[in-house]
Amino acid sequence: MHPFSRMPVVAGMAVSALLLVSSPLLAESVKLAAMLDGAQESPPVETDGKGMAELTFDTETKKLDWTVDYSGLSGPAAAAHFHGPADKGANADVAVPLQGDLASPIKGEATLTDAQAADLLAGRYYLNIHTAAHQGGEIRGQVEKAM
Repeated sequence: MHPFSRMPVVAGMAVSALLLVSSPLLAESVKLAAMLDGAQESPPVETDGKGMAELTFDTETKKLDWTVDYSGLSGPAAAAHFHGPADKGANADVAVPLQGDLASPIKGEATLTDAQAADLLAGRYYLNIHTAAHQGGEIRGQVEKAM
């Protein structure tokens, strides 16, 4: 057998190995953020409440992690959710509920579907914190890529 007759097989194996090794390198950790206030509610709400959400999204595992700090609400947070898909100012259904203790800071995680991930990365999700006095939401912020 000629020594070069194995070349295509060896080259194919090398390319396959390179693809397998480099696949995780395509994964990305995306930093996102949302500034929350009553003015972004639809319709707007007068409140002293404000907040900041810091999020990290892993494009390989589709895992979304968040920390939401807020203050000045009219009362305790009764519910908190990511809504979408929606552009700024538009309303949408709950996409991802925040569960557990809703006292600030709220920390949590969820695994998104492919469609949810696409909407999140396109800036079509917003975070809403609800109180007893403002059942439709007291503060809200559009989730966008962090600068």
